[in-house]
Amino acid sequence: MSWQQLWHKKPPNPEARSEDNPRTLKRSLTRLDLVVIGLAQIIGAGIFVISGVGVQVAGPGIILSFVVSGLACTLAALCYAELAAMIPETGSAYAYAYAIFGEMVAWIIGWDLILEYGMGASTVASGWSYYFQDLLRASAWELPRWAASDPLSRAGGLVNLPAALIIMLLAILLVFRTKMNALVARWLVAVKLGIIFFIMVVGAFYVRPANWAPLTPFGHFSIIQGAALMFFAYLGFDVVSVAAEEARHPSRDVPFGIIGSLFFCTIIYILVALVLIGMVPFAQIDPGAPFSMAFRQIGLPWAAGLISMGALVGLTSVLYILLLAQPRVLFAMGRDGLLPGWTAAVHPRYRTPHIMTLVCGSVIALCSALTPIEKLAFLCNIGTLFAFFIVCLGVLVLRYTQPQARRPFRCPAGKIVALLGALASLGMMLSMPFDSWLRLGIWLTLGLIIYFFYGWQAGRWGRAR
Repeated sequence: MSWQQLWHKKPPNPEARSEDNPRTLKRSLTRLDLVVIGLAQIIGAGIFVISGVGVQVAGPGIILSFVVSGLACTLAALCYAELAAMIPETGSAYAYAYAIFGEMVAWIIGWDLILEYGMGASTVASGWSYYFQDLLRASAWELPRWAASDPLSRAGGLVNLPAALIIMLLAILLVFRTKMNALVARWLVAVKLGIIFFIMVVGAFYVRPANWAPLTPFGHFSIIQGAALMFFAYLGFDVVSVAAEEARHPSRDVPFGIIGSLFFCTIIYILVALVLIGMVPFAQIDPGAPFSMAFRQIGLPWAAGLISMGALVGLTSVLYILLLAQPRVLFAMGRDGLLPGWTAAVHPRYRTPHIMTLVCGSVIALCSALTPIEKLAFLCNIGTLFAFFIVCLGVLVLRYTQPQARRPFRCPAGKIVALLGALASLGMMLSMPFDSWLRLGIWLTLGLIIYFFYGWQAGRWGRAR
């Protein structure tokens, strides 16, 4: 095999455009389905879980962290929208990198996406477990200590059993048709938007503006650190691009789903963060279940129980979509020959990547059962930022190398937006702790070892044809 194969570029996959090919996914998603997928994934983790962790990093400045993250994500979202319309197939940033930078870069970003979605699902599952246990305690039930927490977060903890079980349950459900799962996601989104509206209306009566000061108790740089962490809260618009191959009209509807869901969620995040910080002094906010505990502290335990139920529904929808996304990246890599053929298997009846869905679910369940939530969140975020960086850089490269290429959606001020998006993503990566970089480096090194021992030899598109 030639070293030139490392930089071989693959045109948009012709298999992804054929409804009759058994190695393609079924086109069944409407524009509304794509927006719902974005809302289902974005709204949940950032509000119900990571906002509590972020407050410990930035204090009341977490409100500005949401703004910074939202602006940076908007830059990346516009770039995603342009590439998703040009290359409407499953795989998201992996497929874009293959077409723009070549096989080795595509492998790296695909391997990174596996980390992003896997650790994201593990983080959300840990948060789901916190709220589930809070709801049990409100009903005078409590899990045994060994089954309630991972071994590093609490003395006597052995395994986070609720987190592992919810992952496996959803993985089994996701074997069925994508359209059915989109309909389930609609109901989940409707319920959690109702709970969020409840939080904002009721919580507003207990807001004390004095709790918003000092805005940056940990220094101004903490806003950037908080923004890097809160990037996790915006994961979701990129998942819309993963579902491009299953959209009925991808070049038109996928950009709408990406940008529409992100815009709506950014407004909600800022409003809800203002209420949370205003209700309770930031030092008293529980990082595991911030909103339910905040309502208990102000003397509304009945509201706390309702919020816990709403959080469970919201986090379930997030898990649903993350577990939908990760197997599809592996499916795309397997279809290109970079992974063994069984990773690209499609269920003969439901037209979903059923084997990879169950394999991914098992691995994620194990991670969520044994790893602390804060370690999972930082590891997920640095992977996400890396993917955003590559996508923004890809738009910039194509604007110079293929200025006349057909762009069903054209990012406004494309070169400037792509450059700013790449710089913003890189800047937030640099603000993250060293151990996050170390874990990312270990993961990518492992991926490159697998690539050179298998993918380089087996890849379909890098061979002389």
